[in-house]
Amino acid sequence: MLDMTSFALYFAAALLLAITPGPGIFYVAARTLAGGRAEGIASSLGTGLGGMVHVLAGSLGVSALVLASAELFTALKLVGAVYLVWLGFRTFQSARREAEAALEGGMAAPAVGARRAFREGVLVEALNPKTAAFFLAFIPQFVNTGAAHVALQFMALGFVSVTLNTLVDVVVAFAASRLRQRAAGRSNVIRRLREASGGAMIVLGIGLAIAKRPVL
Repeated sequence: MLDMTSFALYFAAALLLAITPGPGIFYVAARTLAGGRAEGIASSLGTGLGGMVHVLAGSLGVSALVLASAELFTALKLVGAVYLVWLGFRTFQSARREAEAALEGGMAAPAVGARRAFREGVLVEALNPKTAAFFLAFIPQFVNTGAAHVALQFMALGFVSVTLNTLVDVVVAFAASRLRQRAAGRSNVIRRLREASGGAMIVLGIGLAIAKRPVL
């Protein structure tokens, strides 16, 4: 199995990558600003589970097959991109409707809820082929191919990376929640934060749609 030196190097690299701002962090921040801390944490756990889908697929060789096919890669990234854009558009429209309802003295629509945020987080990450490409390009560098159970090594290292990413996302959810709480009572600020979060999801979706298939 892995020696401690290789694992220490992997852990340090994975931690550095986890704290580097990327699409996952921005998605969780946007979800938290839109629906609050509970939805942000649920989204973090959901994207973590979605990441484990890629780890499992990578260990079984499924991700390599998808990335080797331009058609499959394009289909997967477009589905993921459309889903992200749809989530962003829905968040943006919801912010507008709630603001109009508040002006008319009506009740604001409830947040989507932690359970739904969790499911959406799973889908957002599982439908992102760039995550699969990352794991296939990064993890094999630290796998001891001369030892037994290569697939299990891949899964163990992937689990470490996903766990670090999820922990960082949870921290981001708490930070974004504090920002949202500071704006509590100022409906105009809340509306703008939610509109901005919806716009961020749309931008992430567009970025995924134009992403090129990596050469591994």
